[in-house]
Amino acid sequence: MSTTTEVTKESLPSILLVDDDEVLRERLAQAMRDRGYEVRTAGSGEEALREAARDSPEMAVLDLKMPGMNGIELLRGLRQHDPATRVLMLTGYGSIATAVEAVKEGAIGYLPKPADADEILAELNGRDTSARKSGQETPSLARAEWEHIQRVLTDCNNNISEAARRLGIHRRSLQRKLHKYPPLR
Repeated sequence: MSTTTEVTKESLPSILLVDDDEVLRERLAQAMRDRGYEVRTAGSGEEALREAARDSPEMAVLDLKMPGMNGIELLRGLRQHDPATRVLMLTGYGSIATAVEAVKEGAIGYLPKPADADEILAELNGRDTSARKSGQETPSLARAEWEHIQRVLTDCNNNISEAARRLGIHRRSLQRKLHKYPPLR
């Protein structure tokens, strides 16, 4: 037994995990339950608001992009229902603008996907994440853009014309960006 205060299941905050990707949502929920947290899940913003109305969570992890109500709209709804709920945003398609908007709306932070349960819980509990402890820095804006372009290109099966359309840039501009080396972190 260690000399630190023992954390019991009753003392851990409840978490509402909202993501339209069922596999990711359930995997993260199970990992958090394995760490002793009470976790409820929802696959949409509307479902999440119903869960919060039944029993307001102390913490919430929200996916930014979901069909129907997006994460920012859900964040607003949760904050209206219970301003004390600590909300963390997750997304696979992050941008500085959405991160700033999420924080302005009351989110405590913003993590890019994939994020594991330990990173999420560390952020929710206000501790340094393992990435920060290991000396890794937050990616630069240029690096985040490069990674986003790579994700979109992968989603389009490497079809440059389709990726350029989805990114809202000219095909030749995308080709020039792809010929450059990826920015350093």
